[in-house]
Amino acid sequence: MPETILVVDDALFMRALLKKALADQQFTIVEATNGEEAVATYQSVRPDLVLMDITMPQMDGITATGAICGADPNARVVICSALGQQQMVIEAASAGARDYITKPFQPDQVLEVVRRNLAA
Repeated sequence: MPETILVVDDALFMRALLKKALADQQFTIVEATNGEEAVATYQSVRPDLVLMDITMPQMDGITATGAICGADPNARVVICSALGQQQMVIEAASAGARDYITKPFQPDQVLEVVRRNLAA
């Protein structure tokens, strides 16, 4: 059964880039456009991994990560952050994120981080 990855970003093009990076891997991809959607989708789908943007409307990625990891301590959340957001990455780790990817990213970098966290 293919593993499910929840891709959370308010920018359609970023979700598309992440999906393209994972396209050949036979993952099931589910999307959310903000933190509130991410929390609700996580609860209903129970994905194997979450790729979470930090800056989003309604609920930011740090708050969403805290909500997801608070409800499921085994949740695997990887933060996708822009360069210069190191303090936010630290806050996300405190909220339960296990890893991060820095934007702009290379597809092979995304795949390496995804594989590493699915294996953990």
